[in-house]
Amino acid sequence: MPEPGLAPGTRDENGIHRMKREVETHGRDARSEKRQTRRRWVMRGVLIAALLGAAGFLLAASGIIPITASSRHWAITRWFLNFSKERSVATHSIGIKVPPLNDEWRILKGAGHFETGCRPCHGSPDVPQPRIAFAMTPNPPPLSTHGQDFEPAELFYIVKHGIKFTGMPAWPSQNRDDEVWDMVAFLRKLPELDGEQYRRLVHGTATPDDDAPLQELLPSRGTRNVVSQNCARCHGSDGNGRGNEAFPALAGQKEQYLYASMKAYLEKRRHSGIMEPIAAGLDDAAMREIARYYSALPRRASPSTNAAAIARGETIALRGIPARRVAACAQCHGPSPVESNPFYPRLAGQYAGYLELQLGLFQKRARGGTPYSHVMHYTADTLSAEERRDVALYYSSLEYQTTEDEP
Repeated sequence: MPEPGLAPGTRDENGIHRMKREVETHGRDARSEKRQTRRRWVMRGVLIAALLGAAGFLLAASGIIPITASSRHWAITRWFLNFSKERSVATHSIGIKVPPLNDEWRILKGAGHFETGCRPCHGSPDVPQPRIAFAMTPNPPPLSTHGQDFEPAELFYIVKHGIKFTGMPAWPSQNRDDEVWDMVAFLRKLPELDGEQYRRLVHGTATPDDDAPLQELLPSRGTRNVVSQNCARCHGSDGNGRGNEAFPALAGQKEQYLYASMKAYLEKRRHSGIMEPIAAGLDDAAMREIARYYSALPRRASPSTNAAAIARGETIALRGIPARRVAACAQCHGPSPVESNPFYPRLAGQYAGYLELQLGLFQKRARGGTPYSHVMHYTADTLSAEERRDVALYYSSLEYQTTEDEP
């Protein structure tokens, strides 16, 4: 269309069209120049990054950067690392659901492992932080005073996953979140404890007389020391645990089953961040001696009082649930006049909370165990939470006894 007031093909109209083309050409040239400028800055940035990377590599390759713990961190480095750690933990712990942490059995389990796995670096209320920890960079914090610096979900994330470039390891068994929460429960309690309270949580109220069975039944001094310093702290020298579901009773358990369980921990076929490191420190002869020792001890009953739940559990244990193809527990675990497979544990007199936990771990595929442990998966999958509790209460109510046919 010609411009208003101009005749088509006149000089003025041609001039206007030429000016429009020049403006469009100038606009294209300006945009092209901007793109080229941006491209030049990007190339410069890439070149600078490459030069810095090459310089960093050459600096590291030269070996002149000190990595000695004795040189410590610069203040700015220490601040940056702490800031990065705190932000990372805060971000990755978002959405972690915190279970109840005030149960005594949780705190007891955490205390037992803290003494073995954490005190050598972090100290405890009854023993100052070891001098060797002060020579580490960064220094492990004294948890007796810093145990509540983080929220429970943040503590869970740290304990489970550890921290890179420090001496803080990840939890040895990554599928045992229940054990990690036990440790968190204890860490939250730790700043409130004095030396005596700490020792009572870790070691209980054992007396020298409690070690009498060790002297009578364990000929090896080395194995006696292992039992008294490691096993007894949780399971007791008498094999009856600490009186609650924190630790299972081992007294009177089948010798073959106890030995197979320790081997399963050693070979990572049964999962526990607490037991795996202990089993890794035992040779085969010690495992056999410990299994023989605990199997020879008498088990005390841990009676349950919920009569209605016990009755429901008895029905399941003795008859199963035919409609859901759940076999009777007694076929493998008793009570029965005939001894079953030596790899099937006896359950009579065991703590109800411990049995319930094991059934839950089987359901989650987080337990593992002896070569026959997979047999439990279908039962654990099929039973409801209430039914698992009922069966556990029933077995805890039974008085432990062996069969006449037992070899």
